[in-house]
Amino acid sequence: MCISKDAIIGKNVTFGHNVVIEKDAVIGDNVIIGHNVVIHSGTIIGSGSVISDNTVLGKKPFKASTSATTEDKELKPLKIGNFVTIGANCVIYKGAILEDFVFVGDLASIREEVRIGKKTIIGRGVTIENKTRIGKYVKIETEAYITALSVVEDYCFIAPEVTFTNDNFLGRTEKRKKFFKGPIIRKGARIGANATILPGVIVEEDALVAAGSVVTKNVPAKKIVAGVPAKVLKDVPDEQLLINQTYYKK
Repeated sequence: MCISKDAIIGKNVTFGHNVVIEKDAVIGDNVIIGHNVVIHSGTIIGSGSVISDNTVLGKKPFKASTSATTEDKELKPLKIGNFVTIGANCVIYKGAILEDFVFVGDLASIREEVRIGKKTIIGRGVTIENKTRIGKYVKIETEAYITALSVVEDYCFIAPEVTFTNDNFLGRTEKRKKFFKGPIIRKGARIGANATILPGVIVEEDALVAAGSVVTKNVPAKKIVAGVPAKVLKDVPDEQLLINQTYYKK
């Protein structure tokens, strides 16, 4: 175990084997840290949080010479709220913010300048790319891919294997860099398994995208769309609207 003398460690913190904590890291009370965890300089972990085995927190991003969305700049420290659970083999980058009671499944990757709201669930193997905002009470399920520059508002549901995209030029021409934009998923919207959402598409409040759809145009509020390309089928039933759910809090 290697813990910097300049790290601030709270009360009743539990450490596994081979933990590395760099200088100026701040760890709150009653935190559980598993085996082989690496906590980089300046990372802040709130009280009552759990960090599972082989996870890396506060990693500085590398910039490939051809990267179009990764910036070479100084980032704020990773900030993890109170009672956050982070699974095994996760990598969460410097500059991200996870609010209280967030749950992150095993093998997830959360990039720099991502913000995740309270009580949101990030499933196993999910990737959330840089400069993305995720609201509160969101559920993003196994192996979903949330591209850079996306927005997912409160109470959204993203099913397994969903793919967001942000580049209509598919990596060709310098012109494309002026138009990068991820999808915007408005409050309470739901995306079915294996759906693909094209760059800049807006899925409005309480809309539903059926499994396997390719969404090329904005989806109206409270409508169900399906197909390739996705087209409006019908209204979302009243009993499925967010306002009618017992767990919904305004």
